[in-house]
Amino acid sequence: MKLVIASGNAKKRSEIERITCRLGIDIVPLEQTIFVEVVEDGRTFSENAAKKARAFAKANNCAALADDSGLCVEALGGAPGVMSARYAGDGASDEANILKLLEAMKGIRQRRACFYCHMFLALPNGEPLTEASGKVCGEILETPKGRDGFGYDPVFYCPELGKTFAEATPEEKDRLSHRGKALRALSVKLARLVPHS
Repeated sequence: MKLVIASGNAKKRSEIERITCRLGIDIVPLEQTIFVEVVEDGRTFSENAAKKARAFAKANNCAALADDSGLCVEALGGAPGVMSARYAGDGASDEANILKLLEAMKGIRQRRACFYCHMFLALPNGEPLTEASGKVCGEILETPKGRDGFGYDPVFYCPELGKTFAEATPEEKDRLSHRGKALRALSVKLARLVPHS
């Protein structure tokens, strides 16, 4: 199956492409994708993913896969949530978002947090083909560790790995991450709908 990825985030695209290449999905290169600026004003990850997928599918006349994901910290009432990429303001860097998170977490002992990802695959007419979600829980460290990954990976400690996502290899992260889980669930659903994809 051929599709476009509804994202301009190079690191996120790389992670999605790395996982989908193992699933027999043909991704349209970024330079051949008509990019659409989509305002992510949904109240949920699923709303934002659906909005992005539909916009990219229509613009490219091709099935489009969108991901909306973020970090939800229990002690912060679920924040940063859908605002994860913009937690420290529009256009904020990963470092700025992490700094704001660590400031908000100062003195808090209960540091449980979960990464959520919602994947939405839309057809050019806007109809959903399928969708799936993934989740992984861990803890927020007091200081960043590791140099790989992106977003909040340096402060997200995954108990199953015994390290942060930023310290994990790409294969380790893909196996346990919210995005990896969502993509695998999506591929199972897609295989049922399009047996020869």
